[in-house]
Amino acid sequence: MNKRRLGRGLESLLGREEGGFEPGDLEESELRPVPVDQIDPNPYQPRRHFPAAEIAALADSIRQHGVLQPILVRAIGDRFQLIAGERRLRASIEAQVHDIPVRVMELDDQRVFELAMVENLQREDLNAVDKATAFREYLSRYGGTQEELAGKLGLDRSTVSNLIRLLDLPEDVLFAVRDNEITQGHARALLGLPDAESQIAACKRVIAERLSVRQTEALVATGVPTPAKTRIRKDPAHAQAVRPPHLVELEQHLHQRFGTAVLIRSRTAEKGQIIIDYNNQEEFERVSAMIRGA
Repeated sequence: MNKRRLGRGLESLLGREEGGFEPGDLEESELRPVPVDQIDPNPYQPRRHFPAAEIAALADSIRQHGVLQPILVRAIGDRFQLIAGERRLRASIEAQVHDIPVRVMELDDQRVFELAMVENLQREDLNAVDKATAFREYLSRYGGTQEELAGKLGLDRSTVSNLIRLLDLPEDVLFAVRDNEITQGHARALLGLPDAESQIAACKRVIAERLSVRQTEALVATGVPTPAKTRIRKDPAHAQAVRPPHLVELEQHLHQRFGTAVLIRSRTAEKGQIIIDYNNQEEFERVSAMIRGA
């Protein structure tokens, strides 16, 4: 087993296993109470959004039971800088707690960055764009390859590579990922379109029609109508980017008829597919009954 991998948790990173890191384990770090107003945020925090309801619920728990798990900090001058535990720190401030238990570590900037990534990778609600941004910033600061970073984080190289590729998408699409309007799978499919305007147009359609990832992949393979302001290239490689208006109109009609996303995919002038999406068993039965004329 590769003991340098960090994906197993903060203890793995901070432990003194052979071939690992050397700062000392958590039990050997200094445990003490520190006023919350003496703790500064982690500048390497990849998470950009902390849901207010989630922090409020944790604050209620802290009011009743206190902070059960210390946060990690490091000393910076006469103050402290957060390493891990920002949710607990924010909730403690909201709960108007004066002191919070901390473990004081001696770590350099690079190690703090790694810890911030590890802590947040273990939480499923960190969106793909924030992960990708953290990966790219880390590589820009400290160098190394995507494969080396993947090894440190306990991930496959392809996972790191695919996430960083998402940052090639236009900001409108990245905002849709951050806001959970589309998934990472949708975003990866949109990378197959040739330009930002097509990607934005397809993204809007995915959201409006609630297309599945598979339908999005089919949409990208078929082509997306180019916005009117975009000049259409005449070379054969982009010939399929414009879809026949009657197919687009028919898709809209079927979408209104069935109440779910419908994609018409043309292979030749006479052959193709009509894909009707459903999201649960009830919707499947309803659409099936409509097709049968029931």
